[in-house]
Parts: sequence; structure tokens; C-alpha cells
Amino acid sequence: MDTIRIVIVDDHALIREGLKKLLELDPKFEIVGLADNGKKALEIVEKKNPDVVLLDINMPELNGIECLKKLKQQFSDVKVIMLTIHDDSEYLIETVNIGAEGYVLKDADVSQLSNAIQKVHNGEIYIHPSLSGVLVKEYKRKEDTYNDLRNRRLTKRELEVLKLIAQGINNRDISGQLFISEKTVKNHISSIFKKLGVNDRTQAALYAIKHNVTKI
Repeated sequence: MDTIRIVIVDDHALIREGLKKLLELDPKFEIVGLADNGKKALEIVEKKNPDVVLLDINMPELNGIECLKKLKQQFSDVKVIMLTIHDDSEYLIETVNIGAEGYVLKDADVSQLSNAIQKVHNGEIYIHPSLSGVLVKEYKRKEDTYNDLRNRRLTKRELEVLKLIAQGINNRDISGQLFISEKTVKNHISSIFKKLGVNDRTQAALYAIKHNVTKI
């Protein structure tokens, strides 16, 4: 049976070495590299081509979230498990949206981590049990937002314009970004106002922010 090749990335030596020793007790795992920051992690992943990266969030030089982005851009086949103290829903949602396949809290026991590594290696998603409900709520919120927008029949272009309105961008710049005339922008905005039941840009922007349209 082929072993699962793992790189451990954490700026605390005790955690790196401790995880290495614990995981190496299982013959299914092979630790092929250790890194104390995101920059070194990218170098090691390029050289060692691991199957799974265990990645901390708070690190010097290149933090875990920025490192995750680069890993997904440069090494799309590598599976990444965020291994962190943060049980904050924002970190969880952000890293999963970027492409992390797993999210495990550092107070997990070895069997949980082992299970996470195997599931992720097999193409599944693993979220620490105490946080799984957070993702369910997030996807339910997104579904509700989509349904609300569908009910109001905003077109794809109108949704793009609404996002830019929420960012405080004026008609001229919206025109430039979307490669359409200012007159067309105004027509879209009039349609958006009508469909959302609002009277001005501020109300439209508040609607977009309230419904997290900018994150869709």
C-alpha cells in the first residue's frame, strides 16, 4: 500500500515535531517535509510533491491563508488541511472557499487527524465535527440569497452592477470595468432599483451588503 506523503507547516517547533512523531507511528503516513512559515512551505511542496499539507493559519512571512491561495494556484493536486486553534466561522468559511479540503482544530486527537488526512486524500472534505454546523448554515445562507435574487429576477449583468455599486464605484468606472456604455449602466441601475424596491444607490448598496451579494 502506498503511503500518504505529508508536509507539516507550523511556526511552533514543538507542534511540528510532535505531529511528525505521532503521525509516523502509523505506517500509512510518511512525513516528507517540515516548514515553519508559508514561504518555506511552498519551496518544500515544490521539491517534495506531497499528497497532503497540514497548514497552520498564523505564521510569519507568509500566513496560512496566503499560503493556501498560492498552494491552490501553483499545486492544484495537493490536498490541504488547515490545522489551527481558530474555531472562528470566518476562518473556516474563508479557507474552504479558497479551496482547503480540511479544517481541523489543534485540540483534536490523533485518530481525528488521521481520519481527516485519509478522507481528504481520498477526495472527501473533512471539517472538525464541532464546526460542521457552521458550514451548513453558511451554505443555507447562500442558498437563501440566491433564491431571493432569483425571485427578484436580477440578471447576471445586473448582479455584477449591484456588486460594484456596493463597492462605492460610480457609473463611469462601472462602465469601464464592465465594458459597457454609461447609458447601459444607468439602464441596469434603474432596473435593479425597481426589482429590489429601492430608490437610490445607498439603499441598493445596503441591500447588497445585507445579503452578502459581494461574496457571491
